Order: sequence, then structure tokens, then C-alpha cells
Amino acid sequence: MAWIAVLLLLLPLTGCRDESPVYNFHFNADQGPVDLAIVGVKRQEAELAYRQIEEDFKSMWESWGAPGAAPLARVNDLLPGGKPFAAPPCILPLVRKGQELATASGHLFNPAIGKLIDLWGFQAGEPGRRRVPPEKARIEALVKAGPRMDDILIDGIQLAGGNPSVKLDFGFIGKGYAIDQAIDQLRELGIHNAIVNVGGDLRAIGTRGGQPWPVALRNPIGGGVLAILQVSGDESVFTSGDYKLNFTHKGKTYHHVIDPRTGWPAEGARLVTLIHEDATRAEAAATALMIAGPELWHQTAVAMGVRSVLLIDPRGRIHMDPSMAERIELLDRNAEIIPVPPLEPGDAWTLPGS
Repeated sequence: MAWIAVLLLLLPLTGCRDESPVYNFHFNADQGPVDLAIVGVKRQEAELAYRQIEEDFKSMWESWGAPGAAPLARVNDLLPGGKPFAAPPCILPLVRKGQELATASGHLFNPAIGKLIDLWGFQAGEPGRRRVPPEKARIEALVKAGPRMDDILIDGIQLAGGNPSVKLDFGFIGKGYAIDQAIDQLRELGIHNAIVNVGGDLRAIGTRGGQPWPVALRNPIGGGVLAILQVSGDESVFTSGDYKLNFTHKGKTYHHVIDPRTGWPAEGARLVTLIHEDATRAEAAATALMIAGPELWHQTAVAMGVRSVLLIDPRGRIHMDPSMAERIELLDRNAEIIPVPPLEPGDAWTLPGS
């Protein structure tokens, strides 16, 4: 199968529509290009919301996204000391959410492996600078140290580190968190029909002029559309793939989704796309399922409360649960489909490392 990457793009609205105006805005944030569409309010209200969201993205990036961001840098400097300290208010919610999602994923999603990310040259906010893999011994040493989110103790507003190898990196949760914050802000402003799309990952609320928001899954390298999704109500669509950030050395491609169990890029999947109401959970789950691969993705999705998943394995085969199969319109008629059982929350699964 020729599909090696999937990018989420908004398609033009087709079919019947009402007369509600659609205001489209675009700005470049460090998290990626941001496309914002707002429906059903006056232009002045839409423009006010756009300006506030743009400022919020900038503020969040400066707090915990940018390389050397002061609040996150302070936390990472103090965690190895083992003594309690007051967490910056902008960081504490991410630590709490990171712990919750790491535990749910059996620690396949692990924001505590910042030192491994740094070793590979894939730290948050920076392109991959490394062009050769790190030394095997250095990778093995960090894996043996076993940094995990439950090494961080939370007591009220205080944090304390229990493992000197822990370094927080929110690169696999920050985009979703920023999108969720933007949706909350829109609702506070009385806007209930909108979509926030950051670099192809998105959350949509309400409808677009009475119709669902159409989203295309396509190959940005070779062109063409793999599939179309219709989203509405309150849904996030996130993708994790080996194409987003990588380098090639001696004919082998190394990407930025690092398996915390091995310290090397995950090898079980080329791409995962999933749907969930919460963008933060969707981003974390997409990362965890990418690492889990075909053998464990089903169990991991159930444990994280996620339905509607599409996974492309290294052979190009498409694995889909019934929920995704019912919703998606595949345009590649030659795709090899691997059906899987329904993802039913509450099913009993035990994940490695949980």
C-alpha cells in the first residue's frame, strides 16, 4: 500500500447548508499552523475570539512548550533534588493529566522520558537535529533508569521527584491540551460551533452551518485522499505517524515516537488515527497506540477509553474497529483491511508495565 502518511485537512463544505456565516482564521503558532473556523456569531465576536486564542497559544508555548521555557525548565531543574517545591500553576495541570494518561496507557505514553527525547534530538519545539542514532549504551542506561510519571509525587500544589532520570517533555500532550483550552475559551465566549485545527490535529464542536465538519485523511507526500470522516457535536481527531519528524541514516528512518520500553523509535505501526471527545486524551492515546502496535493497540485503546481507531501497520494494512469502520469512507478500494473486535470500555485488560 502506497500510503505512508496521513494528514488531517478540512474539506470544503458540501451539500445543504444554512445561512450562518463561517469565519475562518489562520495563524502560525510554535505548536504548528492553526486554523480556526467559527460559525453562528457576529464577525466582531469571531475576531475577538481569534485574537484571544492566538494570545493563549503564545502564552502556553512560552510556559511549557518552547525549548528552555522558564516554568517547565524550573520544574525539571528541581525534580532531581527530591525535595518538595511549589509547582507553577501552568505546569501542575499537565503533570496531573500526564500521570492519569500514563497510568491508563500502561506507561506506553510517558512524558517523563524527556532525557531520551533530548538524546534523540527530538525535544519539544525543535526539529530533529540528530542525523545518526544515539549510542546504544546511552539509550540502555536511560531505559534501565526507568523514568515514569508515577515517580513524581503530587501533594496539593507541591511536586517532588523520586527518580533523577525524570525529565518532563509535553510534546505528546501539549497540542491536545492547547486545543482543549481553546475550545473552553470559545464556549466561555458563547461560541458553540467551531473547529480548532493545529497542524492537522483538531477538535470540533457543534456543526458547520448545520452540517458535520468534513475531514480528509490523505497522503501529503504522494497526494490523494485515503478516507473522509464527518465529525460533529464534540469530537477530536488526532494522528500519530512516523512521517511527522524523522531522519534517515544508512537507509533506515528513525522517527520521533520513542518507545519508553526500548528507548528506540516505535516499530509496530506507521500511523494511528483516532477519534475521542477530549483532545488531550486523544493525543496521548494516539502516541500510546502507535507504540503499542498491532499486538497491543486494541487493549491499550480499551484501557484509555478510546473508540474509533484506524492503525496502519508496517505492511500497509489497515486495522479498524467497527466504530471507525462505520464512520469512515475509505477511498482506497485496494486497501487491505484487518477487522478487529469492538472497543468496549470496561473490558478487563492488563497492560505491560501497568
